Amino acid sequence: MPAIKHRTVETNGIHLHLSEAGEGPLVLLLHGWPESGYSWRHQLPALAAAGYHAVAPDVRGYGRSDKPGAVEAYSMKNLLADYTGLLDALGEKTAVVVGHDWGAAMAWNSAALHPERYRAVVGMSVPHLGRTPMPPTQLFKHIFGEKWFYILYFQEPGVAEAELEADIPRTMRTILAGVPGFDTTSDVVRARKRGDRFLTGLDAPRTLPSWLTEDDLAYVVKELEGSGFRGGLNRYRNMDRDWEELPELATVKIEQPALFIIGEKDPARAMAPVDLMKPLVPNLQEVLVIPGAGHWVQQERAAEVNAALLDFLKKLPA
Repeated sequence: MPAIKHRTVETNGIHLHLSEAGEGPLVLLLHGWPESGYSWRHQLPALAAAGYHAVAPDVRGYGRSDKPGAVEAYSMKNLLADYTGLLDALGEKTAVVVGHDWGAAMAWNSAALHPERYRAVVGMSVPHLGRTPMPPTQLFKHIFGEKWFYILYFQEPGVAEAELEADIPRTMRTILAGVPGFDTTSDVVRARKRGDRFLTGLDAPRTLPSWLTEDDLAYVVKELEGSGFRGGLNRYRNMDRDWEELPELATVKIEQPALFIIGEKDPARAMAPVDLMKPLVPNLQEVLVIPGAGHWVQQERAAEVNAALLDFLKKLPA
């Protein structure tokens, strides 16, 4: 399989570290929380072997990319500008954009707000739901009331960082291989009360699932020991700012060809109904639910995700 190469490029006033492979039409792969471009390690060589230039940046705040200090540096507008600037730095007018988790939101919004730069879009785990009827934190407070909810817990700078960084190997083992604190379908998470934390009541499993090796986990841990969690958490702290800055998301439609992939057991299915996406993405060609898969779908079921991606890409207009 084609080798994965690494380099750093300047875009939008910061430096992004890239993992990339292959030559051909550009496929931009955007990761979610709390990961890095390493989460696309199975897709990069497969896309390259099929004749594409696959590029997976470490999103600002993660891995070996720059980590600005200000909370507002992680607004959606800034992140989207990173990627249009990256296309410019790579000498490309257009790309297919693919995203997972927060990367999915970035991918959907990139396609919605910069349609001239993105000829197709693939989202994984998180559907495109446009703009909420009120600022997101107000909506979450309305829905959850006095109950604990991880996005509200993440809002106060420094609090979640202190918890998650206290023992990063345990944190990542729990999030990737156990029950993560964002799983609102879990009885442990649902039973939480104010004052509880993201890892309260959760155990780090001794045995890893077959899709995650000890070496994989060690790589992710090393990256987060270098970057910390602040940049990734600041993404959550911009949700109300995004709501104010991007009112056009209430009405704009994604007209490009689109694909949505989600694991059958992904807790995101309970939080974000896929059917709400369909009017906003009229050219949604398929909703692929992968049986037995959880949230980390492109890692858990790499072969199936790769096959779906390549089939989607092959059908796109030249």
